[in-house]
Amino acid sequence: MRQSFRTSESDSLLAYDFDLPPGLIAQQPPARRGDSRLLVLDRHSGTWEHRQFREITAYIRKGDLLLLNDTRVFRARLRAHRETGRKIEILLLEPGPGNSEWLALARPARAMKPGVTVLLEAPDEQATVTVDTLRREGEKVVLAFHQHGKRLAPSDVHALCERIGETPLPPYIRREVEDPTDRERYQTVYARHVGAVAAPTAGLHFSSTTLEEVQRAGGRTARVTLHVGLGTFQPLSEETLARSTLHAEWVEVGVETAQEIARARKGPGRLIAVGTTTVRAVESFLPHGEAPFRQRTEIFIKPGYTFLGVDALLTNFHLPRSSLLVLVSSFAGRELILEAYQEAIREGYRFYSYGDAMLIL
Repeated sequence: MRQSFRTSESDSLLAYDFDLPPGLIAQQPPARRGDSRLLVLDRHSGTWEHRQFREITAYIRKGDLLLLNDTRVFRARLRAHRETGRKIEILLLEPGPGNSEWLALARPARAMKPGVTVLLEAPDEQATVTVDTLRREGEKVVLAFHQHGKRLAPSDVHALCERIGETPLPPYIRREVEDPTDRERYQTVYARHVGAVAAPTAGLHFSSTTLEEVQRAGGRTARVTLHVGLGTFQPLSEETLARSTLHAEWVEVGVETAQEIARARKGPGRLIAVGTTTVRAVESFLPHGEAPFRQRTEIFIKPGYTFLGVDALLTNFHLPRSSLLVLVSSFAGRELILEAYQEAIREGYRFYSYGDAMLIL
């Protein structure tokens, strides 16, 4: 029977705040995948131990299912300028509701008013690419791309991004210019379906070798897809969880994965979610239960939530006041998570996207 681990209830966002020394925010990935550290947290006993990530197979049992998010980050950051020469940075989020439209963020935002057309900085393109601002939707802009006099389809824009775009690293990773290694390292080795603007960071630790070792230890793997958007990682803005909402993200669960999930739920193996985005995908799928499952999800997992399928969670260390910190607190208990975070700070763990990992059992 599934157990619901109730956290010490708090609806105040301040209850999910903590102080982090800036020097612990990882700016580069480790030299090799799997060289990171691993804090193993037992939510039943409230104890933890310090290991290396490459030792994760010591915690894999025969029949365990590691569920992976196979979304692929696209190079969504584009440079542009107006005819006056004013520089503009565009961050594509996802295709918009209209034909060949895109939702995006722009910096400076005031430079992209409806009716404004900018030129992409794309020296290797055979023809100028223009970007028209169609309208604003809150903090976002709705854009259309044109080349050779024709509006580009989403697949064409994705291809364009791969040629001239930059890796959309989060703002706490500081880069004056793009580091070419980010193209590989801010991507899981099993990334497949293009659509994310942020990486499912728990999966960054896995090499192909480690995944093979998981299988030799008796574990299995299966894949879901959740195209990670900025809303997943952004700090929450409302002061209470009851008033907070998340941006919708696209989820897909195929028939074979649904069968593997059903098998894991029957035991004796556990369903181990690799990353909070995988948790959101699984917990969005299970109330429906039918595959293939393809739809957008706005699920916000917070204290009091009863987990339907996840038995264990591999995750990175998250931003304060973020929905991801609330999710892991809901899974293991807020007080225990914050105690473990303080232990990680004392021990010098690296935080956030390129940081170290936590396995919650």
